[in-house]
Amino acid sequence: MSFKNVFVGCLCACAWASAFAGADVSSPSDTHAMREMTIASNDDTRPLGRASVAPLDFGTTDYALPSLAGNMNEHIVRIPVDAAGTITLEATIYKPDGEGPFPLVVFNHGKIEGDPRAQPRSRPLSFAREFVRRGYVVVAPNREGFADSGGTYQQEGCDVEKNGVAQAADVKATIAYMSGKSYVDASHMVVAGTSHGGLTTMAYGMNAAQGVRGLINFSGGLRQDACAGWQDNLTHAFEQYGESVHVPSLWIYGDNDSVWSPNLTKRMYAGYVEHGARAKMVDFGDYKNDAHRLVVDRDGVRIWWPTVEAFLERIGMPTRVQYEVQAPAIPQPSGFAAIDSINAVPYLDEAGRAAYRTFLEQYPTRAFAVSSTGAWSWAEGGDNPMSTALANCSKENGNSPCRLYAVDNHVVWNDKSSSTSQTASSTTHEDADESSLASRD
Repeated sequence: MSFKNVFVGCLCACAWASAFAGADVSSPSDTHAMREMTIASNDDTRPLGRASVAPLDFGTTDYALPSLAGNMNEHIVRIPVDAAGTITLEATIYKPDGEGPFPLVVFNHGKIEGDPRAQPRSRPLSFAREFVRRGYVVVAPNREGFADSGGTYQQEGCDVEKNGVAQAADVKATIAYMSGKSYVDASHMVVAGTSHGGLTTMAYGMNAAQGVRGLINFSGGLRQDACAGWQDNLTHAFEQYGESVHVPSLWIYGDNDSVWSPNLTKRMYAGYVEHGARAKMVDFGDYKNDAHRLVVDRDGVRIWWPTVEAFLERIGMPTRVQYEVQAPAIPQPSGFAAIDSINAVPYLDEAGRAAYRTFLEQYPTRAFAVSSTGAWSWAEGGDNPMSTALANCSKENGNSPCRLYAVDNHVVWNDKSSSTSQTASSTTHEDADESSLASRD
């Protein structure tokens, strides 16, 4: 750009600023002058010599965020692990409307006790909602041997380091698969995980794809009580991962974690950063009765999101909210009875009333469901305890509908014979059969 062009641009801007600063908006004529201001005299024929700002009419346009269905376009795919496609992973995808391309987040699940095949499909709804509403695609793969994925879970004995590396191979396959989708921006990706999935995430960081900009570790690790010195094995694994990683990471742990002690958490982190790995540890203190459940709990979002948001901004990932994602609808209080009036709950026998007493001791978010046959169920935490309570009650009731009696701190029962908004089959709530909410490619 020449100095002449720069000067002309400055001249126009300064003239506009002078005209604006000297205007008196007290009269209609002067107001019109502000709406359409001539920068130069009428006989000025130079380019841009007669520029004007026309009145802007926004009309009645609604600038609210576009709305996205509560299921976030959830669908299930099969991701090939090997070139021949003989082993595939069951994976759940959440995405905004439109063609993209959108940034990507991979979420790696934890491991519950027992047979990995009995573990349900990974559906991190609270986590996914925060990212999808900001324009991200979220993919949650079930690793080999988990849920309906093929292959076999790679235990690797007591060698935690090898275990994490084996799990990371499935993350690599997931990244490769998603990078080939036209709606994914493969230059803006983040990998996150909780518990065993956090360990998996950090192991993957040693050979992360070029477009992966950061790792997020929620209470990551692998506890093996049957292995002598399992704490040392775990610390050694993080030391090895940190020695080779080139991607920055965020570690989010709490003090009252039922799996890791604060001292062990500090040891793991110290080992990881010992060789210069770029990482940030955040200790959020106590969370409810167990910090280990933070990321799978809808109530936990307000704890972890501010830190994650700052990390995303630091690594050049978007954080602006772009969509209004529908959250689970909560029924209005009915005034039928006080929440702590145990005898007011209909249909319950003594065991049911004892269960309701236990329900009252739980943290919000919570829900209690009942049936006219005497079946009942309560749930607390997670993304949608209303759905869980209704579905479990329905199972106990021979798959017949149940109704919500109480949600959070209010009674929502209205003493009507039926309520389409409070049944397990309602579209307001998620069914026990999670696959019924998702299409399959």
